[in-house]
Amino acid sequence: MMFSMSATIEDARLILELYDLRREERLREARDWFVRHFHCNSLADFNALCPPGSEENGFARMVTSYWEMVASFITAGVLDQELFFQSGQELLLVWTRVKRFLPELRHYTRNPHSWANLEKVARAYIEYWDRTAPGAYEAFEARMASVTPARGKG
Repeated sequence: MMFSMSATIEDARLILELYDLRREERLREARDWFVRHFHCNSLADFNALCPPGSEENGFARMVTSYWEMVASFITAGVLDQELFFQSGQELLLVWTRVKRFLPELRHYTRNPHSWANLEKVARAYIEYWDRTAPGAYEAFEARMASVTPARGKG
């Protein structure tokens, strides 16, 4: 078996640094909330769940801006895409949660570039899975859609 040697030690270091950032307490709390509660099909759903100034809005912005930043490293060529795909599955979770209302958000904000890096990398990731593990994305998306708030946790 032949292995690709395009990834560098610097790519690996950056992935470890990004992982370390994800362990920061406030970001962990935001990520946990996002996984459990962020299910929006429209901008109206988003505004109801995450009103401006609310903790929920802060959590949503923290998670989406983190993954948009990570995706920007990949689209700018700073981070090896294929190496990232080995451990960056959470980016796809975020994509599955925002993709339904992203066109509406872009129209509302008049910014066609909102979460553009996230979208580009997620689409490339899905293509990668379709090539290397057909059906994996569809199964992943179905699992992520079934995650619901834990009872008693609000």
